[in-house]
Amino acid sequence: MSATPEAVSLARTAAAGAAERLGSDIVALDVSAQLVITDVFVVVSASSERQVAGIVDRIEELLLERHEAKPVRREGKSGGRWVLLDFADIVVHVFHQEDREFYALERLWKDCPVVDVADAVASAEAVSPADVGSGEE
Repeated sequence: MSATPEAVSLARTAAAGAAERLGSDIVALDVSAQLVITDVFVVVSASSERQVAGIVDRIEELLLERHEAKPVRREGKSGGRWVLLDFADIVVHVFHQEDREFYALERLWKDCPVVDVADAVASAEAVSPADVGSGEE
C-alpha cells in the first residue's frame, strides 16, 4: 500500500508552508503500510518556540486555502516545542530542533519510503517571508 494522491498533495502543501516560515530538515514519510490511521508523516524542525508557532500557523493557513483541510486534532501548541497537527490523511510534526533530535521519529520510521517534497520546499524557499506575512497575526 502507498499513500493516496490526496495525502501526497497535502504533504507537499504542508512542506511548502513550513519552508515559507524557514522550517528546516523537512521530511515526508509514507507510513501507510505501517499505520491505518494516516498515510504520511511530515516532520519539520524549528530553531525556537516562536518559529514552531509560525510554521504551524502557516501550514494550517495553506492547507485550509488550497485543500479546505482543517486539522481534526492539534496537540502541543501551548508548549511550543513539538506540535502535532492531524489532518487524517497526513500528520504534521513541527519540532524544536532539540526535541526532534531527542525523539528521532525518522529513526523509528526509517523503513518507510520518503515522499518527495523537494520541489514544494524549493519553490516555497524562493518566496520571501515578507510576501506571505510575518506569521504573527
